[in-house]
Amino acid sequence: MSVRILGTGSYLPPKVVTNDDLSKSLDTNDEWIWSHTGIRSRHIAESDDCTSSMAAKAAKVALEAAGVSPSEIGLIIVATSTPDYATFPSTACLVQAELGCSEAGAFDLQAACAGFVYALEQARCWAKVNRGAKALVIGAETLSRIVDWRDRGSCILFGDGAGAVVIGEAEVDGPSAHTVLWADGKGASFIYRDGGTRLKPQPGMFPIPTLVLQGHDVFAFAVRALAKVTNQLCEKLGTTPSSLDRVFAHQANGRIIEAVARRMKLPLEKFYLNLETTGNTSAASIPIALDEAVRRGELKDGMKIVLCGFGAGLTYAGTYMQWPHL
Repeated sequence: MSVRILGTGSYLPPKVVTNDDLSKSLDTNDEWIWSHTGIRSRHIAESDDCTSSMAAKAAKVALEAAGVSPSEIGLIIVATSTPDYATFPSTACLVQAELGCSEAGAFDLQAACAGFVYALEQARCWAKVNRGAKALVIGAETLSRIVDWRDRGSCILFGDGAGAVVIGEAEVDGPSAHTVLWADGKGASFIYRDGGTRLKPQPGMFPIPTLVLQGHDVFAFAVRALAKVTNQLCEKLGTTPSSLDRVFAHQANGRIIEAVARRMKLPLEKFYLNLETTGNTSAASIPIALDEAVRRGELKDGMKIVLCGFGAGLTYAGTYMQWPHL
């Protein structure tokens, strides 16, 4: 049985914060941020939005694009590092309630910026063994609530948003996707956020823990990881990266993607880029980019594409597919 992406959707909150806006409170400027990151602006959630609300908005667009009703969804997976609640209930359960997917199982998956690819693979395997079933896979983040807005080395990178895909059985069989999932916990200190059970109890109050980023270490890892996973997938299929039509890499930093392109000897034009106006939206970045490409008519049936992400953990993951087949 063949599984395919039936529809895509995304949501970006209307508030836009430019580099010039950030320069009013940080020792930085538009030229510095652009030259180091490739980012000009990012979308920031206001008080009436959160991860579940943005996830639901992206999901509604994907459901409409797929021509699928909420009652047809059997599984919802939300990839996120910024859930509505610190522990439970899951953000996916809140999305299920908002959408009215009364027959769906729901859970969150946490693999940081690689989370959407991890989640897509879980849903693909589930759909393969549940013939005719449909799943909703969402990447959603409200990173603006956990960054330290005093740290110009990290807060300039991140934005908020959500992307979603609906997957289900294909009417016509197509080639199966191939996925690589990997992690290296030795790099856990490169990017993390305190606040879990490792946090030793302290007397009195303490501020909400913010994200900590070792930028140089993450940059070096990211370049190696994205090139490695793409090469692994191509080798597994007996092909070469040059045969790819498009690479949807996690939109972390434009300079990372440029370095990956050089390392792989691929033209930068093969890599989809939209972080100039979105910033790094973590697990949401790949599905947002996918939806944008679909709506621009840039993805055609049969195109060979790779979705690849890397993130805290350290994690990386990649999926090779012939659009829209999984």
